[in-house]
Amino acid sequence: MELMEAIRARKSYRNEFYNMPVPRSDLREILEAGLAAPSGCNLQTTQLIGVDDPVLVKRLAEIYGREWSATAPAAILVLTKETMSSSGVSYHVHDYSAAVENMLLAIAAKGYASVWIEGQIRGERAKEMGALLGVPEEYTVAVYLPVGVPAKSMAEAVKKPFSERAWLNGYQKELD
Repeated sequence: MELMEAIRARKSYRNEFYNMPVPRSDLREILEAGLAAPSGCNLQTTQLIGVDDPVLVKRLAEIYGREWSATAPAAILVLTKETMSSSGVSYHVHDYSAAVENMLLAIAAKGYASVWIEGQIRGERAKEMGALLGVPEEYTVAVYLPVGVPAKSMAEAVKKPFSERAWLNGYQKELD
């Protein structure tokens, strides 16, 4: 799939998945896409755990608490650690956000679906997910991505018109 096609094809998917495994080679490529993302001051604050063990995938879904996620054959946990750059700024949120978007695009390009789950796991759920997979305490589980082949069609998000959000050479100047 060509890049712009993958960008346009990517949708947030919150529904059942087919009972089809995600080959480990695909899961590895998705993780590689995440780690290829830019990182503020190259501090590389993001770490990833791909999960394809059915028992662990189901347990992560139980912790998340949505029935549909239990049908995912794989999952990815995105870990972060707040790390200060030499200028006293932490880019950890930027870092893992770029990694997640890269992975979502790789997921779409491979014909799978997922959704960025962050706020719904913040706090105790994230700690429980991390404990399940042996994540050291100094890291935070920031994002949970259930991954699989979608069993239902993906809804289109209603986007504002391009001309209301993008311009050239100045605010609200025509791009044409």
